[in-house]
Amino acid sequence: MTHFLLLYEYVPDIVERRGPHRPDHLALVRRWKDDGRIAIAGALGDPPRGAAFAFRVADQAEVEQFVADDPYVAAGLVANRRVEQWNVI
Repeated sequence: MTHFLLLYEYVPDIVERRGPHRPDHLALVRRWKDDGRIAIAGALGDPPRGAAFAFRVADQAEVEQFVADDPYVAAGLVANRRVEQWNVI
């Protein structure tokens, strides 16, 4: 397995806009965590400016699938995102 970091930068008004999408977003994260593909995840800042996700997957295509399935992305709540291979020591 390879490790990847997914970093989200949220839109400035994320707190006001996320409500209708939050349950489905959190359910997606929980499914991936429960099956071992996400090791840890969480919001960055208070109020949140973004989020970080640490994946244990075979390749980056799986991370891209998570992004494609994420209700926050579909709703336009993620202003920018970045995926980096993480060489864990």
